[in-house]
Amino acid sequence: MDGSSEFLCGVVEGFYGRPWSMEQRKVLFQWMQRWGLNTYLYGPKDDLKHRLLWREVYSPEEEGQLRTLIVESEKRGLRFVYSLSPGQDIVFSSSCDLSLLKRKLRQVSELGCQAFAILFDDIDHSLCQADSQAFSSFAHAQVSVANEIYRFLGEPPVFLFCPTEYCGSLCSPSVSKSPYLMTVGEDLLHNISIIWTGSKVISRELSVEGLSEVQSVLQRPPLVWDNLHANDYDSRRLFLGPFKGRYPQLATHLRGLLLNPNCEFEANYIPLHTLGTWYRTGREEKKEEYQYCPEMALSTALHDWMDELSQPLQPGRQSRQADQRSSGQKSGTLESANCHPTTTTREGRPKPPREPPQGDSPPTSSPEGEEGEEGIRLLVGLHYLPHEHGPSAQRLLQDLTWLKAHCHLVSANDKKGPQQKAEEWRGRAAGFLGVCEEIAVLHSSVVSGVSRAVLYDLYPYVWDLRNTALVAKAFICWLDGRVLSDSSPLGSWRNCFHWCGTTTGAELLGVESEPWVFKGGVSGEVQMLLPIGSNSELFSHPPPLFPTSRLYNIRPYHNKDKVELYRMVRQLQQGTQGSPDSSPAHPDLIGDRCLGPCLALCPEYSMVLEDELGVCGCVLGIVDVRSFAKRCQACWMPAMRDKYPPRTGHANSQEVLQQIEGDQGEYPDSLLYHFPSQLRLDALPDLVDVSVTRCLLTSLLTALKANGSQGVFCEVQPTDRMRLDFLTKLGFLEIIRGEARHREGVVLGRLL
Repeated sequence: MDGSSEFLCGVVEGFYGRPWSMEQRKVLFQWMQRWGLNTYLYGPKDDLKHRLLWREVYSPEEEGQLRTLIVESEKRGLRFVYSLSPGQDIVFSSSCDLSLLKRKLRQVSELGCQAFAILFDDIDHSLCQADSQAFSSFAHAQVSVANEIYRFLGEPPVFLFCPTEYCGSLCSPSVSKSPYLMTVGEDLLHNISIIWTGSKVISRELSVEGLSEVQSVLQRPPLVWDNLHANDYDSRRLFLGPFKGRYPQLATHLRGLLLNPNCEFEANYIPLHTLGTWYRTGREEKKEEYQYCPEMALSTALHDWMDELSQPLQPGRQSRQADQRSSGQKSGTLESANCHPTTTTREGRPKPPREPPQGDSPPTSSPEGEEGEEGIRLLVGLHYLPHEHGPSAQRLLQDLTWLKAHCHLVSANDKKGPQQKAEEWRGRAAGFLGVCEEIAVLHSSVVSGVSRAVLYDLYPYVWDLRNTALVAKAFICWLDGRVLSDSSPLGSWRNCFHWCGTTTGAELLGVESEPWVFKGGVSGEVQMLLPIGSNSELFSHPPPLFPTSRLYNIRPYHNKDKVELYRMVRQLQQGTQGSPDSSPAHPDLIGDRCLGPCLALCPEYSMVLEDELGVCGCVLGIVDVRSFAKRCQACWMPAMRDKYPPRTGHANSQEVLQQIEGDQGEYPDSLLYHFPSQLRLDALPDLVDVSVTRCLLTSLLTALKANGSQGVFCEVQPTDRMRLDFLTKLGFLEIIRGEARHREGVVLGRLL
């Protein structure tokens, strides 16, 4: 296969992270053949013998795997390019290192490989003392080795060289004046192609002007290593959008273009499908009739992906995460859960009837709707491209920005405001809540989808966004009608956000910024729009080992929830102490003690967690413990004494009444000075996805922070190791032990 003049277009497996499996590469070759791509470059950074241990030859077993890949690629009509990255520790002047380099490439050549690449990317520019004496510059050292290896291999038609200055932003002082690039262009043998990523490591666009400039310096057309869909720099980002920002006519200025895509193999269907469309468009003779349109290419790819997902699972499509599960590996963390949601009802509660999703009600999923094109479009729009959000993400960010900036329109402080403006806010809030519900249903649909390989590759990202959306949805529901204190930062934020949502967070920091300067993608940007968003430990956690399709919702407390919450804490108390149920004459004793004061005196800081079976958790907050204690003595305790009078003679009643009175003891001023707020968290033990408990707690912290609180604390029994560990991971630190209101509890606090 002569590739000296053919345009090389395909895939480079060159990301940092766990390499793809052999079976995944075989599926990749099938895709590439189907979509008309012609080149695969093997260069995973975490293959030890590709980079760190480049001197070591492959074992017989590894040889067999490489040979299989080479043969498989040839069967599919693809060119297999083997790359090696010796730059981290090679001594360019060492005849020993040069011999080892030749030995390694000879071994691969004998396996049938006929195309090679030598990579000097992401390394230090300095030379060791021996090399400094042998070469006049770093570039001369690299060129000398590359030329010798090229000749040693018999001057293959495809031989690629990746320079250390591989993009415009890395060139010193500029592309046209870089001594390094000029040396490479002048001294590197002309038939060796040079790799280039564009103006940036991750270039939003490739321009004719930029490519012409580098072509002039390198004295040959470059081969683009395209990082548009690479996601190895951010564990919370995935890119499912189309190949974009590169016009097909650029091919006349290039030796080729290889896409370095997502680490997650199954996430690359649309990127590679649309790359194939781009390449085929550029080859059409009547180019004016075959202009490449990313949106049209995306629609075609979406349709084909839906067909692909509806097919039976192909051999080899099990992902690396699925490999762990099939081996029986289990998690011992708080966020472990069963693989499928339980269908039984909780003790004492019938399954609630389905209702259409409204405002703060839990969303419902249809068995087929979200598996259709709209569901896939939503998925792609939320995980689009590094420099651009899709329509669904734009809408989400625009609405959240506007609702936060105009929350005064529905604040109880602004009762005289125009009703029309309040209705505008609520109408826009309904749209925002609708997108959040769609995200929840999308999460459920991904889990219950046909392809488990796709599930395990996409799930961490969909799960992360689902959790962030749960918190954001609860925050918007909470804002409606709340009284904001004078110390609330929301007023000062009102004029601080003019974020249109069409661009990404990185662009707010500078038009020329690389995408990694702002972490998290859509999830990160929604997070940063929340009052508590700068506290990353509340949002960045590994997903549960076993996905669940159960739908969850977090919303403000309503009076109708009281019965369910009282029943829940009674059930929790029985489970903890193994005690029999309270006397039928006083079913509210435990609820009145644990939840009653907060629900009666500050219900606006109470959040409820519910799933498809009903209420399954709650978190109660007190924004100002000092004033709350005074209100309890003035209002709550007299009501309790009337409800449980001494003359009834119920010992249980008297004991709990004494405990309620004991709960009103004072906390030290040294604690309340830094941590004026308090919380209590309760959740049923049969939660399928325990990570939603973290979202529940974060929702309350968001509300407390929005109303000016600077710190919050809670009491935990020292024997409750699971809860202590859970709170510690969320940034809570032990403040007091054994002195909390004369009990044995541990007081944990965190600043907001």
